[in-house]
Amino acid sequence: MKRLALAALFALALIAWFQLGLGQYLTLESLKAQQAGIAAFQAENPLLVISVYFLIYVALTALSIPGAAIMTLAGGALFGLVTGTLIVSFASTIGATLAFLSSRFLLRDAVQSRLGARLKAINEGVERDGAFYLFSLRLVPVFPFFVVNLVMGLTPIRTWTFYWVSQLGMLLGTVVYVNAGTQLAAIESLSDIASPALLGSFAALGLLPWVAKWIMAVLRRRRVYARWTRPRRFDRNLVVIGAGAAGLVSSLIGATVRARVTLVEQHKMGGDCLNFGCVPSKALIKSARIADQIRHADRYGLESAEPQFRFAAVMRRVREIIAAIEPNDSVERYTGLGVDVAQGHARIVDPWTVEITGADGSVQRLTTRSIIIAAGAAPVVPDLPGLAEAGYLTSDTLWDAFSALDELPRRIAVLGGGPIGCELSQALARLGAEVTQIEQAPRLLGREDEDVAEAARAALERSGVTVLTGHTALRVEGGADKRLVVSDGQDERAIGFDALLVAVGRKARLSGYGLEELGIETERTVVTDEYLATLYPNIYAAGDVAGPYQFTHTASHQAWFASVNALFGQVWRFKADYRVIPWTTFTDPEIARVGLSETEAREQGVAHEVTVFPLKELDRALTESATHGFVKILTPPGKDRILGATIVGDHAGDLLAEFVLAMKHGLGLNKILGTIHPYPTMIEANKFAAGVWKKRHAPEGLLRLVGRYHDWRRG
Repeated sequence: MKRLALAALFALALIAWFQLGLGQYLTLESLKAQQAGIAAFQAENPLLVISVYFLIYVALTALSIPGAAIMTLAGGALFGLVTGTLIVSFASTIGATLAFLSSRFLLRDAVQSRLGARLKAINEGVERDGAFYLFSLRLVPVFPFFVVNLVMGLTPIRTWTFYWVSQLGMLLGTVVYVNAGTQLAAIESLSDIASPALLGSFAALGLLPWVAKWIMAVLRRRRVYARWTRPRRFDRNLVVIGAGAAGLVSSLIGATVRARVTLVEQHKMGGDCLNFGCVPSKALIKSARIADQIRHADRYGLESAEPQFRFAAVMRRVREIIAAIEPNDSVERYTGLGVDVAQGHARIVDPWTVEITGADGSVQRLTTRSIIIAAGAAPVVPDLPGLAEAGYLTSDTLWDAFSALDELPRRIAVLGGGPIGCELSQALARLGAEVTQIEQAPRLLGREDEDVAEAARAALERSGVTVLTGHTALRVEGGADKRLVVSDGQDERAIGFDALLVAVGRKARLSGYGLEELGIETERTVVTDEYLATLYPNIYAAGDVAGPYQFTHTASHQAWFASVNALFGQVWRFKADYRVIPWTTFTDPEIARVGLSETEAREQGVAHEVTVFPLKELDRALTESATHGFVKILTPPGKDRILGATIVGDHAGDLLAEFVLAMKHGLGLNKILGTIHPYPTMIEANKFAAGVWKKRHAPEGLLRLVGRYHDWRRG
């Protein structure tokens, strides 16, 4: 109601202004014509004139009515340089602040709710550098005064900051215009004041904050490097620590642009993804899915049977698949591509020196212009009484441990309800184990919407997993019959197990690389700026060690920014772009998402509508007996722009690519609807989901007219 009243007041004021033709009084000609009369009245009533002038100036600027330049000239003509500058400075700043507050009150919530995701980076920039931005805009009068007021009201800049920066930034321009007003008779047009030379001077002044910012950055760099001695020459252009996805891509990019690059890996080439994560888990999931299809062959009109297999053979297949992919990430391949690969432990001695200790104890020191830390992450192991004594597995140790077994452990407890825990719980259950999955949170997959989490839970339970959400692990009891004791907050429950898999998350590898000695800040990850640089501008981080995502594809994505900035940052740097990040949980059915979820949209205050297409209505899903799942799309109200998409279903990760492409390149649902999709395929679900949205937004008025046209055509 308050917003409505204020908006109505603004509207009435503007209508009155234009209907009454009040703008005619805010012209240079009118001011010169009335100067003598106003001066005579002022001589008799000086305080009244000052007060009325001040209030009119404040009102005009608060209402964003053009005329500030004329009013400022009038201030010089009436009150002289000193007094006029003082009055105009405060009147213009107060009026601007009122306009700023009005914009914030009337418009900010609506703009932020509709464009919150897009404005996030801008908001963060304003919070960080808002004073610089505003000061520059105020120094350059080519930017309309009222536009700056209204736009800044949409940002998170503080009111007090807006006020004092505006007053300081506008002071020079105020002095120029007030001084011109003292010579009003000699002025024929506003161009006599705002000449190209003067505007150019203002523009140069507007650059001063940024020049100052650059100088401060240079000084900060000098201060950071002050206690170190920079080498005169460098052995390498780039040293990369870690040969996972981020490290491999970074070193390859460096070698491709003819830089001298050394890649250091202490353990296995290919990192976690090849050896412990993506590759072995997906190989196991495939075998488990085939076993499930045999067990439930009646779904396809066949005779169901209990799958016959040796677990050792399943694990042999997993190892063979790793071995088949290994050459792509091998020392030999990268050496052939021009990368110097060193096997050993790397420690950063100073900002330009990396010490490499080989397995044989040999030590090599390399000087380098830039360093990229891509050390990856390791499983989180909770501090649980009895856990170490009883023994446990993680995603890193699982594969070697299971490869040594002839048979799968009969009872497996899985601690954790994230993607890794869900994927492995389902796969191991389908291979015949009695799996109990424990998650402390109220539901699985905490980053996903509740309906997605429920779909995942239902899928796991159909596969034979006992899912216990809202249960906290208390302790592990060893002995002949190992038990994990959990509690739902009221009662305790003991879960017997033959193998305990800990899958509660992963943490960045932060120690042992010299970060502490260099003073490089770490929290849960290495702290970097938007360019992926650490405290030292020549030391970067990428992949799991940098966060915020722990995906192979985001590690590769970050590697491009880190390597290009490390090698060419002195010329141009690129901010890491996280606007469109997809991910997939490889349960059956798969769960894939890009952009906002419903939960995130609500939490961020982003206005949205939801469109859902169930897979049970898709022909190909029916032929595959794969009807569990749906396509869910978030769009702004009444618009086809995609804010986020979630797919639950067979090959969801593959189907998501169309939405990723659309979001990356600004394509809406109408474009997807207008694209030919082959029939019968699963990807038609995307088109049909777009069709559901289109049907809901059909132009009913136009369709009624078209109907009447057809009625007329029939006679």
